[in-house]
Amino acid sequence: MNDFTYVTTEAAVSTYNSATGVFNALLQEVRELSKKKPDATMSPSKVKLINAVLDDLLMVLHDDPESKYLRRLEDDELPQVSDALLMMAQFDAALDAFRKRYYRYVRINYLRKVFWITAEKVAEWEAQGEQIESGDEL
Repeated sequence: MNDFTYVTTEAAVSTYNSATGVFNALLQEVRELSKKKPDATMSPSKVKLINAVLDDLLMVLHDDPESKYLRRLEDDELPQVSDALLMMAQFDAALDAFRKRYYRYVRINYLRKVFWITAEKVAEWEAQGEQIESGDEL
């Protein structure tokens, strides 16, 4: 039996891992653009590109408490760069919370390792009869 308070899925972790690198690169670009022209209106192609990544992240984060603050960028009324940066900063904070919530030290039969806490991994440990204990966040 496990004592994990929070458990996610392998699919969510896979999407998180593939999307965060792209998201971080986009966030850096928007930050740089915001320093130069914070009031500039974003182009439709930029908004479309950012929203493609945000849509993936929304699927990952939809069950987490921070999700109620997350929205994709408006593509009807194109946002200013500073507004886009604000929205993306909220996603950045939610991604940090996701990692802290689900990527943890776990003690398995006296060994302490770091794992993503997923339903699939917990079921595997339980099926193998492992003695598992939730540990501290990283």
